[in-house]
Amino acid sequence: MLGQFDICKCFTNSVGPPGSGKGTQSPLIKDEYCLCHLATGDMLRAAVTAKTPLGIKAKEAMDKGELVSDDLVVGIIDEAMKKPSCQKGFILDGFPRTVVQAQKLDEMLAKQGAKVDKVLNFAIDDAILEERITGRWIHPSSGRSYHTKFAPPKTPGVDDVSQM
Repeated sequence: MLGQFDICKCFTNSVGPPGSGKGTQSPLIKDEYCLCHLATGDMLRAAVTAKTPLGIKAKEAMDKGELVSDDLVVGIIDEAMKKPSCQKGFILDGFPRTVVQAQKLDEMLAKQGAKVDKVLNFAIDDAILEERITGRWIHPSSGRSYHTKFAPPKTPGVDDVSQM
């Protein structure tokens, strides 16, 4: 298991290659330790949909085919941390991915008197990664993800919810 987290504040980051289980395990860890799960991709999509000021800027970059700036992503994380659900701490999923992003995250947290205090490294065999990644598919309009072996839709190629 992960060991004991400080119940008052815990700022955790999960790292590992695509398919290693970060997105699957982070929500479980969140529930177990009453943390807020901050998946930056989901947060960006939500900000764009909600048309927040940061979401509008993110959409501009996305529409141009550009990456969303590190400062913008850190801003979205900063906003999320202020929500009541994140008061006991959070687990980051999908960020940081570079040293510069980690530095910007550290700077933002330092302004709040906080820091990342745990990092979960998801190490996994390459053959397992290949099986996980090659079986993935995402329903284009809903964004729901499936896996041909581990989490297939009820009807192959059809989203379970929209039936499309």
